Amino acid sequence: MTKAPALDRRSFMVASLAGGAVLTLDATIVIAAGPTAPASSNTLNAFVRINPDNTVTIGAKNPEIGQGVKVMLPMLIAEELDLAWEQVRIEQTDANEKIYGVQSAGGSTSTPRNWLPMRQAGAAARAMLVAAAAKTWGVDAATLSTARGAVLHKASGKSLTYASLAKGAAEQTPPDLAKVPLKDASAFTIIGKSKPGVDVPGIVKGAPLFGIDTRLPGMVHAAVVKCPAHGGTIASIDDAAVKAIPGVIAVIPVNSGYVADGKTDTVLIVADSWWKASKAREKLVVKWDDVAVSGFSSVGYERDAAALVGAVPQISLFKAGDADGALASSSRVVKADYEYPFLAHATLEPQNCTALFKDGKLEIWAPSQAPAGGRAETARLCGLTPDDLTIHLTRIGGGFGRRLLNDYMVIAGQVAKALPGKPVKVLYDRTDDFRHDFYRPAGWHRFSAGIDETGAIVAFKDHFVSFGKDGKGLRAAEMQATEFPGPVVPNVDLGVSYMATNLATGWLRAPTSNAMAFVFQSFLDEVAEAAGLDLPELMRRTLGAPREIPGGRVALNTGRARGVIDAVCKAAGWTGRQKGRGFGFYFSHLGYFAEVVDVTLSEGTVRVDKVWVAGDVGSHIINPLNAMNQVQGSVIEGLGQAMLGQKIVQENGKVTAENFGDFALMRIDGVPGEIAVEFVKTEFPPTGLGEPALPPVIPALANAIYSVTGKRHRRLPLELI
Repeated sequence: MTKAPALDRRSFMVASLAGGAVLTLDATIVIAAGPTAPASSNTLNAFVRINPDNTVTIGAKNPEIGQGVKVMLPMLIAEELDLAWEQVRIEQTDANEKIYGVQSAGGSTSTPRNWLPMRQAGAAARAMLVAAAAKTWGVDAATLSTARGAVLHKASGKSLTYASLAKGAAEQTPPDLAKVPLKDASAFTIIGKSKPGVDVPGIVKGAPLFGIDTRLPGMVHAAVVKCPAHGGTIASIDDAAVKAIPGVIAVIPVNSGYVADGKTDTVLIVADSWWKASKAREKLVVKWDDVAVSGFSSVGYERDAAALVGAVPQISLFKAGDADGALASSSRVVKADYEYPFLAHATLEPQNCTALFKDGKLEIWAPSQAPAGGRAETARLCGLTPDDLTIHLTRIGGGFGRRLLNDYMVIAGQVAKALPGKPVKVLYDRTDDFRHDFYRPAGWHRFSAGIDETGAIVAFKDHFVSFGKDGKGLRAAEMQATEFPGPVVPNVDLGVSYMATNLATGWLRAPTSNAMAFVFQSFLDEVAEAAGLDLPELMRRTLGAPREIPGGRVALNTGRARGVIDAVCKAAGWTGRQKGRGFGFYFSHLGYFAEVVDVTLSEGTVRVDKVWVAGDVGSHIINPLNAMNQVQGSVIEGLGQAMLGQKIVQENGKVTAENFGDFALMRIDGVPGEIAVEFVKTEFPPTGLGEPALPPVIPALANAIYSVTGKRHRRLPLELI
């Protein structure tokens, strides 16, 4: 476990800032690794400002990409601080992990990382305010209570607002955060109540909230030119015609962070308007060094994968027993090949970043999901120290994992440093965004399963083919050795083989899970049918009695898995295999989700009529309104990946997609008529909801289509006509 930086209790202190009394809480909390928490230590700081009018401003530290964390994290503090929600004001903090601890939006980690630390910070602030009131009145703190931003003394009928106590609270010894009393769940007045997004009114009115909206005095604009073949570098530039255009300020080659140090792969044309900079790209002549990366193609990947998947795996991922021997003696053997394509993130807000270099310091306005990584890489390529950077977090117009990579920040920093004193906004156009993404990698699977006379799985094999280098999978091209049902089958052989690609790869919402759920749960539906069962029953029998089994970064609790399977089957009235219905389950990002999809086939077209969802993310749904939005949005996105022909095609090292006409997103007329969601509450600490509801809907859809057409769909995107 990584050791958290030590902070003494006095660093948990009050300062005085213009505009009102301020209570700043610097709290170092280490969350012990456990079955529902990430294994690493987490350091978290909470910032609370008590205003003169007795409103309280709470800093939201994590990037907001529509997942609702800008409201959820302040809810935890406000609950334990004993505020009325109407007293709360929310501000986005800057990116500064030395002050605020981990600041990221990825992996559905915000809830498990912050459930206790944020509440402890709020409770500690409350304790300090109570101590200040006790001193003022000369009474025992135990005789006092709090409500709606005030400390109350029932015996005398006295009360004091937090605003009147803030200065006195500054003088109190900060409590031990590990021992500060927390509310019983029965006393919650904020947690578990639906709260709308704080930015919603501004979004509706078109307020400038997003990175792309950044405007600074004297700002100039930069358009990007990148090598069409990923990984190609600049051999030479002829920019004379560009520099002759009125309004063009500079032509600057930079390293995006994707190629070796000392090389450049991106040219920025800087002008007094983005349109002028963009149009000037037509006159730029770049000779690219791309011979080594121009031979990659989708056709080539298909050919090479077909050869590899039929050969002996390069790497043994997991073995138990004798899979080949058990297959040979099985009552029935099921075999099938599955595959899925490269995918883009297709964020509605294209990549952008604004930067200003002045007096040796770099100031950045960035819609980043992982600003700490951007800080480190930008500082390195700009020849600065990380402390030389100030990063302002803007609202993000879609991330889905794309903005966990910070090429836009790295590029903007270098351009700004080349133009000291001028704020520079770098903006990708839609084609730039599609052709220079960090793609969800494609994958191929060859499955074999053996079942005995009772229908139990006694042997399981998978040869997984994807992309890697030096015997290791590229980013998001990995498979866990614990993919279900491997941990509970006596004879297992999981192997992996890797091919080369020039494409940059990255995490897409529910990374790896978005693909593995499809292939494993679809294949298991085939196994269930061969065993004379439906998939829910095969899952129940294979999961077995409630216990913990290996499940990736944390154990899979079979009781929780069965709980959501039973819940969704009950809600949907599942009675076994029925025409037009499909089922899927998956455990990912600490969440257990089971889903049933109902489809109809009309004139050769598949229509999704209804989706039932049951999820277990622990003991509390912190913000039910946003939780529902997250689950329903996940289902819609998963259906879009499967139904709309989404795939990235590559030719001669280059991605061919230009715009949404080449990569369709779900439209409102394609959304199911109803997405019914039920949360199964268990005694475990709450976990995140940004991702785990997405994976199971894809196999549930594929299995539903099979039930109607009698044809197995083993390749994404699904052929629906």
